[in-house]
Amino acid sequence: MAVGGRYGGRKVREGIVVSDKMQKSLVVAVEANLRHPIYKKTVRRMRRYLAHDEANDCRRGDRVRIVETRPLSRHKRWRVVEVLQRSELPEEEAPEAIDLELLGEVKGEEAKAETHITEAPQAASSGVTTEPGPEAVPVDEPGPTEAEGEESR
Repeated sequence: MAVGGRYGGRKVREGIVVSDKMQKSLVVAVEANLRHPIYKKTVRRMRRYLAHDEANDCRRGDRVRIVETRPLSRHKRWRVVEVLQRSELPEEEAPEAIDLELLGEVKGEEAKAETHITEAPQAASSGVTTEPGPEAVPVDEPGPTEAEGEESR
């Protein structure tokens, strides 16, 4: 009979991957419900562990099982044993959708810029600005200055 069970007496935790930005490393958040020693109320505690992921296949949101191991780096003392549940990337985070959306916006801006360029020379030749407003001010005539504005008051 093996002493300590499946992982040789090492501590085992289950948690959710909160960061996978490092190579072969993950940050796993493990939640524990503890009973407060004085108030006897259940308190939720969250602890974050750095874990080693040799295959580098875990993504943010995955539920994983980690096991205690020898020190692998300054803070890394855990390794990923298995992925319990894969997370689906939401539609807003899917890279392909973001690229297509940005591409559509860029094409739309280019089309607007082309129509604006074709309209600009016509407006300059007529001498009238193309700004929307109740009255069109000719470009050649300057507006009232501050001194003129004070005299009319």
